[in-house]
Amino acid sequence: MAGLEGRDDGYSVWADELLEHLRPTGRDLGRVVDWLARTVDGTVCLRGQDGTLLAGRPVPVDETLTAEVAAGRIASAALEEGGRHQRLVRVVRTGPEPDAVLAVARTAPFDRRAADVVTHTASVVELLLGAGERLQAARRFDRAAADLRLAILQLLMVEDIVAARRVAAGLWPGLLDTDTACVYVAETTPGDRDRLVGDCLDVTGERALVVRCPAVDSHVIVVVPGEADEARLRDLAGRRRDTFLGGSARHGLARTALAYGQAVSALAVARFRPGRAAVYAERTRPERLMDPGALHTWTTRLLSPLDGLAHHTRADLLATTRLGLEFTAVSTAKLLGVSRNTVRARMERVEGLLGTDFSDLAVRAAVHLGLTVQAGLAEEPRADAAALPDPFAGLLAGPALRAWAQELLGRLEGDGRDLRRTVRAWLAAGGNAERAAQHLGVHAQTVRDHVRAAEPVMERQLLAAGGDLYEVVLAHLAVGDLAPPALPAA
Repeated sequence: MAGLEGRDDGYSVWADELLEHLRPTGRDLGRVVDWLARTVDGTVCLRGQDGTLLAGRPVPVDETLTAEVAAGRIASAALEEGGRHQRLVRVVRTGPEPDAVLAVARTAPFDRRAADVVTHTASVVELLLGAGERLQAARRFDRAAADLRLAILQLLMVEDIVAARRVAAGLWPGLLDTDTACVYVAETTPGDRDRLVGDCLDVTGERALVVRCPAVDSHVIVVVPGEADEARLRDLAGRRRDTFLGGSARHGLARTALAYGQAVSALAVARFRPGRAAVYAERTRPERLMDPGALHTWTTRLLSPLDGLAHHTRADLLATTRLGLEFTAVSTAKLLGVSRNTVRARMERVEGLLGTDFSDLAVRAAVHLGLTVQAGLAEEPRADAAALPDPFAGLLAGPALRAWAQELLGRLEGDGRDLRRTVRAWLAAGGNAERAAQHLGVHAQTVRDHVRAAEPVMERQLLAAGGDLYEVVLAHLAVGDLAPPALPAA
């Protein structure tokens, strides 16, 4: 508001009011135009070069003269027509939109005060339009960046590392110049997720891939190449209330889908931890207790029907099935950026190739085990595939695995409700509470309550299908509490 300092002829009153509209809490284009109309006792509109009303009430104007002002051939114009006086002032816009015109009409002639109010208000309108356009541009950039991050994650999920690096190189050079990374999943309230995304970007300095989970609106997925940034993420989760954090073990970028499943599994554990954070490697996994050579040979034979497929087709089928066994078809589709029908078609194709039935919970657990092991075969020495493989039952017969299974299931025996019996019946019924209730002679809600009560005791999430559930299934198979799955002669 240059030129108003030191004046005592009433200008300071309206000038102070006008300046209030530049405060962060008062920036509203419509309010400024309404204020101008009241101050000069007239009708005001802000219109685009094409006549679009941007704010205020329509004012009849000379279209030719208005076009001259909007085009910048003249900065302003004043005219009187039919007993009404008008002022037209050009409003310059900094963005891609063409300049606008502030049109003011009133019955009284424009005195010096009214003319100055219009002129200075036009300057304020220019500032507000510029700020709004810059904010919109920033939001467009943020949306585009978020879409790119999601696209990169989806490429990593299907093991297309070359394409993921190519997409990332444009905006975040060096982001994926790494062989290994960890995946973290942070959970907060849906309304706080955007702030959590900003905090994750701040603490990692954009050295990590931060993505709003497309499947769960309270989750943020973070692919972290650097160990220092892992520590910063854990510190961030510790400082934020109502935030939980689950992390995977370190994997090659091609194993991002596996790492994501591990992070979600660790997140379930984090909900029961005082520190609200957990890492997948913190607990013993059943596959680590099996004979490595026999396990890898069995896995190689189990998945061998997919070996003749083109690399990208095989990668798509494996990634989709791995995620589809962990999550719902809807969530898997959102994570991969495909349709639900595509997810179902891919999984049905894998079912047909493997000769299995994914409606059987034990089969799902066995195939999930094979896919988990397969994800590490590129980093582990392969067993001799030509050797006679041990059957699946042989993998579960080792003393270390049986001891682990007995300890895990033994945690349920201290509860007077006989949680172990309920969980066993529920698993035998394929996770169906109604069928399990009929077998036990109780209400279906009782079954659900018992299964839910078993989750914190075993530190595993059961009601949501996934790696935690399959571990509990393997434990029951190892101690003979469930019938073995119908698998092809791997």
